Amino acid sequence: MKKLIAAAGTVLLSLATASASAADVTLMLNWTPTADHSPIYYARAQGWYKNEGIDLSIETGRGSAATAQRVGSGGTQMGIADLPTAMQARGKGADLTAVMVIYANTPQGFYWLKSSGISGPKDFPGRKIGNPPGDAARLMWPAFAKNAGIEPGSVNFVNLSPQAKVAALKSKSVDIISDFYNEHDLKLKEFGDELGFAPWRSVGLNVYGNSIVVNREFLEKNKESVAKFVAVTQRAYEACVKTFDPCLQALMASVSGLNADNQRDQWERIKTLMRDDTTTKVALGAFDGGRVKADYELVGSLIGIDKAFDPATMFSNEYLDKKIRMTGQ
Repeated sequence: MKKLIAAAGTVLLSLATASASAADVTLMLNWTPTADHSPIYYARAQGWYKNEGIDLSIETGRGSAATAQRVGSGGTQMGIADLPTAMQARGKGADLTAVMVIYANTPQGFYWLKSSGISGPKDFPGRKIGNPPGDAARLMWPAFAKNAGIEPGSVNFVNLSPQAKVAALKSKSVDIISDFYNEHDLKLKEFGDELGFAPWRSVGLNVYGNSIVVNREFLEKNKESVAKFVAVTQRAYEACVKTFDPCLQALMASVSGLNADNQRDQWERIKTLMRDDTTTKVALGAFDGGRVKADYELVGSLIGIDKAFDPATMFSNEYLDKKIRMTGQ
């Protein structure tokens, strides 16, 4: 009997030790899950995170600003947020840093109907732009306006949920909507030749987009777990670039209401957003320090950073697997 009790105690101790050693990690998305998040769902479905001792939970987000604030306050360990928005949050005291970039090129753009008389950003003054209040496009609007040569206060913003943007443009309750380039095909199908589009890149504004950010206190205490998380996530994005269907299936198994064809179209656009010299030559998900500094200076000069910090501390490539690189085409 004593031997049985001792054995049972050993088993319980082993289970407790295993549980304690596993890292419970919550990742808060920037918005609702779509194709750009599918690699994370795929890796979780394959058990890749669990195999590295990471018990991953995924939460829907309410915009980059909300996610950056939540991660920065320690309300969640990790999140996905637009990098300039995360910089603004850092200036307000959010304790976070970026460890992997998903969008090496900005996905941001503005859409309108040509019948409205708008031919480009110069025609935006006096118009209504529909987007969510926590959206990165609204926070970065002063930078876009400055580059486009118009007054930042010359437009009116209307609060819309992400799902309501297309309907609002169609009903003409707003004149313009902001949205990510990965959903470009959906709008083309809806509006055809009537669709007007101006990517931020068209006014010389190509800031880093969605990035994985980590609470810095959590990072200091869990460097090994963060490195494992990042390496698994890199591997997942690499796998989805090669073959998307398994990743799409994992996404749709976890998220209802998605259209498979739309998600495939999105992924083709996303791959172009993931690709630049750094992600193809250094590592998939790697930041270029010069670009991060330029983004910081842009945010500081056109929008403002409440409390200055060294932009070199805004990111780290330390946790990336340098053997994993984005494809060149």
